[in-house]
Amino acid sequence: MRWVTSLGALALVMALLHRVTAGGPLEARATLALGFLLLAALVGGEVARRVRVPRILGYLLIGFGAGPAWLRLVRADELQALQFLADAGLALIALAAGAELTLAALRAGRTALLRLTTGAVAFPFVVVTLVAWSVSPWLPIATHQSWHDRLAVALVLGTLAAAASPVVTTAMMGELDARGPFARSLLGVTVAQDLAVGVLFTLVLLVSKPLVSPGAVKLGVAGVAGLELVGSLTVGIVVGYLLGQYLHLGQRRTALLLVAAALLTSEIARALHLEPGLIALAAGFYLANFSREGERVRSQLKHASVPAYLVFFTLTGAALQLGALAQLWPWVLLLIGLRIVSLRYGLLWAGRHPDVTPVLAREGWLGLISQAGWALALAQLARRAFPEWGVSLETLVVAMIGVHEVAGPICFRQALVRAGEAGEGEGTHGGEAALGGVGGAGAASGTGVGPGGVWQQP
Repeated sequence: MRWVTSLGALALVMALLHRVTAGGPLEARATLALGFLLLAALVGGEVARRVRVPRILGYLLIGFGAGPAWLRLVRADELQALQFLADAGLALIALAAGAELTLAALRAGRTALLRLTTGAVAFPFVVVTLVAWSVSPWLPIATHQSWHDRLAVALVLGTLAAAASPVVTTAMMGELDARGPFARSLLGVTVAQDLAVGVLFTLVLLVSKPLVSPGAVKLGVAGVAGLELVGSLTVGIVVGYLLGQYLHLGQRRTALLLVAAALLTSEIARALHLEPGLIALAAGFYLANFSREGERVRSQLKHASVPAYLVFFTLTGAALQLGALAQLWPWVLLLIGLRIVSLRYGLLWAGRHPDVTPVLAREGWLGLISQAGWALALAQLARRAFPEWGVSLETLVVAMIGVHEVAGPICFRQALVRAGEAGEGEGTHGGEAALGGVGGAGAASGTGVGPGGVWQQP
């Protein structure tokens, strides 16, 4: 009750300041809004922990409640001014995600990773595309289009259904201190999904050109999508190299330097129209595998990531747009249900391979529900690619991503609990289940995976 009372008091104070500062400078209002959001999110995170849901869900819901979509204690222009901080938070989390991926571990589990990624991408893409096309005559965004235009709509929906969120995966791993093979395998799958979806999106635009009506698709956006993917990864490698060289000079304030690098990545992404999450992911991967400072960076990111979760998820929650659910909720629920069912059966199919552990085949789909940054970026590109109906398509996709963003952390936590890898006393077997029955000593150390293992620590 004390925490709820604190939230109410903060809301009242912010409502008063919101009215008093209505005509003030944007920078001052944005700073005030940021302070309020972070204070309220801290309280919301504690409330979430006490009711045994992820803290980041508390951050998201507090941000959404205070944002323009609901109570409007934070204005849209203030959120826009704070976007660079959200991008910096995203970059810092993605840097931690990339730093968790090592070549030795990827090589050891490459067969299982390929199988899992194929199931997680191909099944949602095929199922959502076919069902969306079959019901497209009644789908509001496609009802007045020709059959080939409706096929293009279905292909884009299927592509975006295959996207995942390494950022949410990393945040949940950090919050629950889950570093076992199950969690690491899911992180690898989400990264591979996002890379595959970027390529698939470009191919879908190329295929759509001869299908749709004349002028219905801007083919140049396919090149933009490809350049955004390749450019982000290339810039990320350069950032990782420069950061590694600077760290090698003996700088002791590593955490501060990583925060500065995240802010710089945010500005680079904005200037070059690239994706900050992909840049930071590539930079973290480079540091972990091609720099002597990889372990040092990984250690420091564990401390620096905590405030990054707070900033990123709170501002992301404030920017959530779920208004379309009021009109499109039957279609949103249909597409979300199709995605979840196809993810489950995709991983069950992957589990037929002996290199995939039974627990990953059974429970891994719960860890792949979340969607975030890259999916939103592709939705924006889809709007530009299809000028006639792209806005309606983006509205539908953003509503779906918003639901996935809220439900995903809860599902991921449940997956970790079932796999025995959740921290905070929630796991029951110390990660033994994720190792497919290997002894608890190996699970605790994260080393040595049996015949059915997926992930090995180098």
